[in-house]
Amino acid sequence: MTDAKYDVLGIGNAIFDVLVRTDEGFLVRHGMTKGGMALIDEGRAAAIYRDMGPATEMSGGSAANTIVGIANLGARAAYVGKVKDDQIGRLYAHDIRAAGVAFETKAAVDGPATGCCYILVTPDGERTMNTYLGAAQQLTPADIDAAEIAASRLIYLEGYLWDPKNAKEAFVKASRIAHESGREVALTLSDSFCVDRYRDEFLELMRNGTVDIVFANEAELHSLYQTSDFDTALTQLRQDTSLGIVTRSEKGCVVASGEGVIAVPAHPIEAMVDTTGAGDLFAAGFLFGLVRGAGHENAGRLGALAAAEVIQHIGARPQLSLKELAQQQGLPV
Repeated sequence: MTDAKYDVLGIGNAIFDVLVRTDEGFLVRHGMTKGGMALIDEGRAAAIYRDMGPATEMSGGSAANTIVGIANLGARAAYVGKVKDDQIGRLYAHDIRAAGVAFETKAAVDGPATGCCYILVTPDGERTMNTYLGAAQQLTPADIDAAEIAASRLIYLEGYLWDPKNAKEAFVKASRIAHESGREVALTLSDSFCVDRYRDEFLELMRNGTVDIVFANEAELHSLYQTSDFDTALTQLRQDTSLGIVTRSEKGCVVASGEGVIAVPAHPIEAMVDTTGAGDLFAAGFLFGLVRGAGHENAGRLGALAAAEVIQHIGARPQLSLKELAQQQGLPV
């Protein structure tokens, strides 16, 4: 295995986030399932946007948020995702590069606009997402640079990417190149509704070795194995993948491998403001710990720390230096 140019390279749907605080009534009026993610068309996107109050707008996308978190911790990070060469697309590219992430994916010159996600945050901090994929759907295997993949210690893929057909092919191509180069591939299941759509395909990716490491929250794990019993699902996860990490909100996380199961507590917070990005930033901390050889327990603690930072403010990207926070906690960075 050659030395890596990047510690982690993420591939995902490049999405611009539009966040607004709202009440349960807004969700009911628009027929939204609280806490989930729905794919919407341009017309529905416009209708939701018209009815929203004052919004906070920023670059997002699940894997992109994770990669920004990894760069914030001090690792070398790269991202692959498709935007259009429009105003929002240019802003997106600027934001991710300004965060210290290498971003070389060529923007689309025609076709749909840069993707947007309309995120409704209710008073309890829960986020409900409505995603117009737009140009993100245009990601194809041609956007996967073999040299860039081979030069990355670990490839991180988001489950949301499994929706567009071309992106699936890009996903599998990246995994094949990574494994041929002696690298590891991680997958986040992204959303329980996503798992409902692609359960058999996700299980196949795990069982045939397309992915080596799997991130899930409790709802996604239960959906994957169609059981309400956590221990049963966890046992199955250990059989299906070499490393599985399950986040459990305020209960922390469990890290399951062939060596056993480690439980890591959540990091304390002062106030829950917005859960958007909690899983993304947990993955950032964990993957950072993993590529730095910190061990599973410290990786879990780094994940918990990063998640705690992001849920205490609006938006899915860190506002403080995660590296400094980790140093203050005596964690390896």
